[in-house]
Amino acid sequence: MRRCRSRTRCQRYLTPRCQEQPRYESYSQCKHSVSAGTSGERVRRGQRVSPRGHSRSTVSPVMQINKLIEMEVLEEAHLNLLALRREFQQERERCGEDSPMELAKKEKDLHLLYGELRSKVNAIVRDSNSLPSRNKGLLVPVARIIQEEDRRAEEPGGLAGSWMEAWREAVDEGVRAKVAGVHLERAEQNASWLAVHLGLLGKAVTEDLQQVKAELRCSYPPSFGVFGAYVSSYGRVVGQHAGKLEQRATELKDLHALLDWIINRYQSERIMGSPSLQPDMRDHSAQLLLEDDFLPRLRDKFCCRVKEDLRASMGRIITMEYEDFWRDGKPPEKEDGLLSHTMPMDIWTKVEPLVLNCRLIDAQLQQKVTSSCLQELKDFPKRLEAEFRRHCDALGPKPLWAEYHVTYINCFTALQQHMGRYRDACPLEVDAFGAEATALTARLLQALEEQFKEEVEPYLRRMMTRKWLTNDDDFTRLHRRAELLAQHCALMRPPRGQELASRLHLLVVKRYVGQLMKNNYSCKNRKHEKAASKMRSQWGSISGVFHRMRSTHEWLYDAGDDLSDVIAQRNAADIKQHLQPLVEHYPDFSRKHLAAVLHFRGLRRGREHQLILQRHGELQKEAGAGGERSRALFADMPAAVHTDCLSSVPSSCLALLG
Repeated sequence: MRRCRSRTRCQRYLTPRCQEQPRYESYSQCKHSVSAGTSGERVRRGQRVSPRGHSRSTVSPVMQINKLIEMEVLEEAHLNLLALRREFQQERERCGEDSPMELAKKEKDLHLLYGELRSKVNAIVRDSNSLPSRNKGLLVPVARIIQEEDRRAEEPGGLAGSWMEAWREAVDEGVRAKVAGVHLERAEQNASWLAVHLGLLGKAVTEDLQQVKAELRCSYPPSFGVFGAYVSSYGRVVGQHAGKLEQRATELKDLHALLDWIINRYQSERIMGSPSLQPDMRDHSAQLLLEDDFLPRLRDKFCCRVKEDLRASMGRIITMEYEDFWRDGKPPEKEDGLLSHTMPMDIWTKVEPLVLNCRLIDAQLQQKVTSSCLQELKDFPKRLEAEFRRHCDALGPKPLWAEYHVTYINCFTALQQHMGRYRDACPLEVDAFGAEATALTARLLQALEEQFKEEVEPYLRRMMTRKWLTNDDDFTRLHRRAELLAQHCALMRPPRGQELASRLHLLVVKRYVGQLMKNNYSCKNRKHEKAASKMRSQWGSISGVFHRMRSTHEWLYDAGDDLSDVIAQRNAADIKQHLQPLVEHYPDFSRKHLAAVLHFRGLRRGREHQLILQRHGELQKEAGAGGERSRALFADMPAAVHTDCLSSVPSSCLALLG
């Protein structure tokens, strides 16, 4: 009924009484006439304008329509505008192609009035979600105007472009204003500025859509799809807003918060999936509309920041090593009988939470972050080693120097085990880091090995000499150094200690036995029995040390006893009966090595000498390929004594010489 009354008033307004006024005035003249009207009365916002308030000689239909638009009497303004448009269309039909200037002015004023009407409609739609109580009543005529104008889109005198599309743009403007109004602090004001802003933004989105669902939607016909339009608008506008936030976010926590909010929280029950928006959301997409490369770019930025932060953390760890240990020579701590350090756990507790938190966002980010961490950790072993060498090489050969080496061997063995848990996700990166960590532990072990060799070499060089036979000082020092090695190996994580012990076990055995082959001393006057007894005793002592270190070279333990048995025989003829264990245990024990042992015993030539060598050859032939060829103790061990021409004479011929 209200529409009918408005139409009646509008028709009455457009009766010949209006035609008594000046035929037509331009839009600019109308605006001037409204402000300078003879009545002088300023019309309050919301009042309806009536031509009775103005002199008919100065107030034109254009002015009145404009005033109605300003006062938001939209339905009446639109009806009058339609009447004016019909008048323009009729005159245009009468004039045909020869349109007078007056008709062109009318068309211009129609466009200006329609522009004002569209601007007013857009402003009402834009503010409808911010001022619901004020604009709710206006949305009904707004919707009618939009539908009517789109229906008349092909008729002359209207505006170009879809009114429905303009309505959607107005919705976007309102949503954009709502998003821009969410409180946003600077990082200097609040370290959690982004997390706080995203929380407020999510709340604002949810509350606004609740209002659209409960109030605004009722003011529109169903064909407008109001709720879906606002949902789509928020997807676009918030997506654009996220791009601006990404430019401001530089800290890892802020980038993490933004990624989590975009990928998970926006679609969660906290925002778009809120129960208060159901079931309407089922028919609409809850995803943000982002640029195609936005998420990959944001993930890459996050991973770069992860690497930067991890690199800085590794630098701080190295600095702490210098300040807490190297500078003052502080000894490392022990835990569960091993030299221990917090470094592997410090690094692990830095990497693992990052990986776990990223897994809560999505699997793709988790994989990229894991890869980034491992790539950055790959350089850490060399960085630490360089600083350690620079500050601590001067400590060698002090025990503290060795303890630091053992500590870092343990550290990187443990760290390698930790990082191995990511093999399924990043096998190449795990292998690359593992190669660097293994190389460092190998260099640290090599340094310990070289230090041990350097220290024991003088003692071993004086074995099997005249002084050795009467003095135990060198062996005592050798034994003491082996005991220290055993202590260091016991402080290592398995299997590193056993690896080092096994290598040095072989080294000591080769050096000790090798002294027999150098022709430095030959026992006389039955001193070979004393030498054999001493050798057996020392061999048992040094073997016991390596046995406690769990050397894997158990096959070395027989060498000393086998050689002692050969040297200890009072009758040279009995030596032949003690060669078989030596040949069986050590297939690489050659003729020249046996000759060197016989030389040390004091048997350098003669019939028995040759018979012993002959028996050795027979035993080697009998052993053939069945011997333990993998036990290479003597193969690369030089022997200074060579057999003479009688070595190859058959035993039958030697018997005739007797």
